[in-house]
Amino acid sequence: MDARDIIKRPVITEKSMSALENKKYTFEVDVRANKTQVKQAVEEIFGVKVAAVNIMNYKGKRKRMGRYTGYTNRRKKAIVTLTPDSKEIEIFQA
Repeated sequence: MDARDIIKRPVITEKSMSALENKKYTFEVDVRANKTQVKQAVEEIFGVKVAAVNIMNYKGKRKRMGRYTGYTNRRKKAIVTLTPDSKEIEIFQA
């Protein structure tokens, strides 16, 4: 899997933006990716050093459309902590 297939998009929320002070960046990642793959992908794409990766799995929610039921897509979110000496990631800057 390519590094750009692993990292889908950044997660921009109030909580994730406040975590930037501690060099913690939040990304939505592929559901099949593990911590090692996420670490290698972030280091390759952004050219930074990663200290830790925390991953959260989200199940799909059950939704109804009339009499038909289904589930929303499941997803995986990764919080990447950078080392103190690495530079910041530019896409999160306003």
